[in-house]
Amino acid sequence: MSTLPLLGAAMTVAELEGLQDFILSRDRDLELQDFCELGALDADWKPAAERAKALLQGYKGRLGIHGPFWGFTIASGDVEIQKVVTRRMRQGLEICDFLGATQMVIHSPYLTWDYNNLDNHPGRKAYQNFLDYTHATLDPVIAYAEKIGVTMVVENIMDKDPDIRRILVEDFNTKALAVSIDTGHAHYAHGSTGAPPVDYFVRRAGNSLQHIHLQDADGYADRHWNIGEGNISWAAVFRALGELTSNPRLILELRNKSGILPSVDWLKARGLAE
Repeated sequence: MSTLPLLGAAMTVAELEGLQDFILSRDRDLELQDFCELGALDADWKPAAERAKALLQGYKGRLGIHGPFWGFTIASGDVEIQKVVTRRMRQGLEICDFLGATQMVIHSPYLTWDYNNLDNHPGRKAYQNFLDYTHATLDPVIAYAEKIGVTMVVENIMDKDPDIRRILVEDFNTKALAVSIDTGHAHYAHGSTGAPPVDYFVRRAGNSLQHIHLQDADGYADRHWNIGEGNISWAAVFRALGELTSNPRLILELRNKSGILPSVDWLKARGLAE
C-alpha cells in the first residue's frame, strides 16, 4: 500500500454530486463550502446539509466546512461587532454539529499592515490587543466546539508573519483551535510582501497545523490554479509536511473543480501525494 499522503478537496454540495466517487472511494477528506457564502447562514441551510448527508452515506473520512468570514474579523475591538462574529461562529458550529463535521475553517485577523505596525507601539500592547479581542469573540463558542468535537482552524489570509497565528492558537490552549495554511495566500505574501516561502509557513506552524488549502499561484494574486500551473515549490512543501505528526487535512481548494483530478495526478506522478 502507498505511503503517500492522501489528498482531499473543497467543494460545494452541488459539486460533490459529480465528485462523489472521488471522495467516497478512498474516504478522502472533504470540506464543504456552501455555508460560508453571503446570506447562507440567514437562509435555510438544512436542504444543502441534508443533501450532503445523503451523498455521503457510508463515508468514513474527515468532514469539515468553511466557516463564515465575509465582512468581519475575529479580532475586532468593537464589542458590538464581537457579538455579531460570535453569533456567526456559533451558527457555523451548529452546521458542523448537524453534519457531523469535525473541522471549521475561519480566517486570520492579521493584515500586512499589522506586520509593519504592531511594533509601532510601546511594549507588546498591540499584540495583546489582538489576543484579547479574539478571546472576547471566540471564548463564548470554544466550549461548544469542544463539546461537539470541532476544531476551528485559522487560515492565513494576508499574514506576512508565519508564526503569529500559531501564537494566537497556542494562547487559547484548547484542541478546539488549530492552524491552517493556504498555500496560495502564503505564496502571495512571499512574492508580493516579502514573507517567507510556503514551506517555511509549514515548518513554523509545526504540529499546530491541522489543515491546509492546496492551490497553485504565481506569488502575485490569489489564483487558486490547478497544482502545477503556478510556481510554488511543491517538493519543498511536501518535504515540510512530511516532518509533521499532526496529520493535517490536505484540501485541494481550486477555482476550477475540473482541475481536482489532474492536480491529484500531477502530484502523484512526482511521488508527493495521491
